[in-house]
Order: sequence, then structure tokens, then C-alpha cells
Amino acid sequence: MTRILGLDPGERRVGVALSDPTGTIASPHSVIDRRSVKLADAVRALCEEHGVERIVVGLPTGLSGVEGPSAKAARTVGTAVAEATGLPVEYQDERFTTVTAEAALLEGGVRRAKRRDVRDKVAAAVILQSYLDRKDLPGDRTISDTD
Repeated sequence: MTRILGLDPGERRVGVALSDPTGTIASPHSVIDRRSVKLADAVRALCEEHGVERIVVGLPTGLSGVEGPSAKAARTVGTAVAEATGLPVEYQDERFTTVTAEAALLEGGVRRAKRRDVRDKVAAAVILQSYLDRKDLPGDRTISDTD
């Protein structure tokens, strides 16, 4: 049983998602306003409250996979939350996650003002679900010498 926290870091707001206790399904959780709280402290409190064992941070890369200033900022967030929580941090490609989140909200008939409020946490859930799905792929299974 592994509970995982997903983060979609932005300059002003950070979307948060949580996996179920089995580490299978990601759900939107909340949005942290970086202007009103210290991000690392807020993440540490969430991890303690929910028994999180791992953190996944969305890593924005260009279409070519090259990391730019936004990816550097995401890695800075990852380092800060790793230091604050003592938990392992991994990164997940987040290309198109905001677009995917917006499309899902539009399809669900969510009004424009409400979409703005939930888009970041839905994007965090998309990032985390991508990570969870990738981890379940047979090709990601570690093969021991006894297999």
C-alpha cells in the first residue's frame, strides 16, 4: 500500500492530487496558493496527514523533450519538498496535462469560473495518473535473478 502525492507546480498556484491507498487511482485534492503559504510546509503537512510515501512532480518539457526554465523551477520545487518531507521525489512529463485537464472540465460542463478554480488540481491528477499508469506497465517491472 503506497499513497502518492502529485504536484503540478506553477508560479502562483500548485495543483495537488493524491493516489488511493493502493497507488492505483489519482484524484484531484487541492490547490496551494504559493503567495499565502510556504509550499514545502504545506506539502509536508499534506504528506503527514495522508500517509504519503512518495511525491511526483510534474516536469514541463518542450515538445522536443528539452528542459527549459519551467522545468528548472519544477526541479527546484521537487528538491524543496524532498528536503522538507524526507520523502523520495520523482518527476513525470507533464506535456499537455493542462490541456487535458481543461478538455475534461469542458466535457464535464464545468463553468469557466469554476474551471479556473479546479484546473490545477485536475492537472495534478492527470500527471499523477500518468505516473501510476507508467509504473504498472509490464516493461517497468524489475526482474530479479530468480525470475
